[in-house]
Amino acid sequence: MTRRTNRTLAVAGGLLLATTLTCTGTAMATASPLPSTSVAAAECRALATATAQAQAIVNAACSQIGVPYSWGGGSIHGPTFGQDYPGGGPGAHDSQVKGFDCSHLVQYAAWQGAGIALPEGSWNQAKWSGATARFTRDQGIAPLQPGDLLLWGSDPANLGSVHHIAIYLGNGKMVEARESGTLVMVSDVRLNSQYAGALRIAGGGEQPPAGTKRFMTWGTNVGLRPDPSTQKPPVTRLPGPTAVDVLCQAHGERVTAEGYTNDAWSYLPKYNAWISNIYIQDPAAWLPGVPEC
Repeated sequence: MTRRTNRTLAVAGGLLLATTLTCTGTAMATASPLPSTSVAAAECRALATATAQAQAIVNAACSQIGVPYSWGGGSIHGPTFGQDYPGGGPGAHDSQVKGFDCSHLVQYAAWQGAGIALPEGSWNQAKWSGATARFTRDQGIAPLQPGDLLLWGSDPANLGSVHHIAIYLGNGKMVEARESGTLVMVSDVRLNSQYAGALRIAGGGEQPPAGTKRFMTWGTNVGLRPDPSTQKPPVTRLPGPTAVDVLCQAHGERVTAEGYTNDAWSYLPKYNAWISNIYIQDPAAWLPGVPEC
């Protein structure tokens, strides 16, 4: 479960000559140094015509060039400490590395660039119901546009087996968080035996209504209340993390839940209801850029 707060800073760098990890921790032999951040950053851009929304997704991903890979690391807000990969290797100390894994980089880029709320996990993203178009492995990259999501799986015919995901730039290039011991980088698209096709998300994100600001929630079965308190029954519940459009916020009943205490509540006009800011994914308890009701 993704908490609404970010974790603290760790630094990774230097030259790694060993076995590294793919996005989900599968061992992959390599003996190459970390890529040059300045060179990679200059290469990271949309390399073909893109819609404004797709361009924004690419720009958000490219803004993280040079950030370390960290297994389990990253959120919609940016890099976080990851988790120690239980199989050992360079990922054995990723809890000390602040960065992204593949799916969290994609989730960050979709959210920051276009306000699109993708689920966590590359296999869940591969099956996302909001995709505006899908492409099979047999189609290759010919029909793809910048901002499309590229997929790899142990069984390319089964989207549930997808273990790696990246963002297409055009001209056979992509930006990815590839494996422990590397940085977010620009790479050539790998049309190997595990390539499982692609999906398009640009155009699939409904934009926030005027006067609101979009945030992601976290937690399951979160109650939305008719006023900023828990004194009345919920008017509805959010079954899982989702995007919500906040019109304003107010100080209400002081609530302690999930290890946090907060008296801030946000008004959601779509539901005509209030949500405790504890369940809004943002490092701040009082949401930035949202006016007081």
